[in-house]
Amino acid sequence: MRIRLIPGSKILLLLLVMAVALVGCSRINLAYRNLDLLIAWSLDDYLDMNRSQQTRLREQLREHIAWHCRTRLPVDLDALQRMQHQIRQGALDEQAVREHYADIKQAVQAVAAEVTPTTVQLLRELDDRQVRQLTEALAQDQQEHQEKYLAVPLSQQIRERAERMTKRIEQSTGTLNAAQHQRILAWAHALGGQNRLWLENRQQWQNALIEALTERHEGDFEKRIAHLLQARESMGTDAYRTTLARNEGATIRLISEVYALSDANQRKKLDNRLQRLRKDLGSLDCLPEA
Repeated sequence: MRIRLIPGSKILLLLLVMAVALVGCSRINLAYRNLDLLIAWSLDDYLDMNRSQQTRLREQLREHIAWHCRTRLPVDLDALQRMQHQIRQGALDEQAVREHYADIKQAVQAVAAEVTPTTVQLLRELDDRQVRQLTEALAQDQQEHQEKYLAVPLSQQIRERAERMTKRIEQSTGTLNAAQHQRILAWAHALGGQNRLWLENRQQWQNALIEALTERHEGDFEKRIAHLLQARESMGTDAYRTTLARNEGATIRLISEVYALSDANQRKKLDNRLQRLRKDLGSLDCLPEA
């Protein structure tokens, strides 16, 4: 089982409660029940916490996961059911995809707000050694991202972008056809040099985090961390925000068009995957009785 982290937020691993990047796990419900352990293990790569910090974080993580399971998961299950219905009716058009995307952003915002107090407490109580360790880990992580996503020629960035998207989609639909591959390649070209803007914004976010950590005992620390968690997009330049909005629109159109180009077998596989996901998540004990 491999937990894939959202770019730029590895320090805020609590957000994995929201991301739940569990597509590589054979049992979604089993992974969900053990998120507190998975998050703690991942955080070890960035921060050497003492026993007291580890114990408190585990307790807080369990509370956050229980909150998510009670309040957000029923909403997610309803959204999955709507998507299934749209797939079966051939109605997963651009507007439908856009609405699902808006729901996801709202869910992300809700979880970011939920975990902010825990994140503030954890970061505020770090000692100087831990802050240095975290700073070094983030710098190394950024360097690795630079080498992977920016050091290669633009043509290779575009090709790898198309390959990543193809792999994600084929996990749910099976092998794509030639027209779908061509559409993905056109999308990857349209995004052009977005890797540079993304990494620049990522660096800016990390710099703001480190600056806040050096002043973690100041009265505005909670406000600064809340802004980093809950208003991430506002930190970028005007060029970045414009590009982000354009790329989001391009990706929404891509998903709807790849679906429109899908055959009956692909739609059946996607429907079956959503059905398994609904079954796994719907079996969790925390959900209220219907």
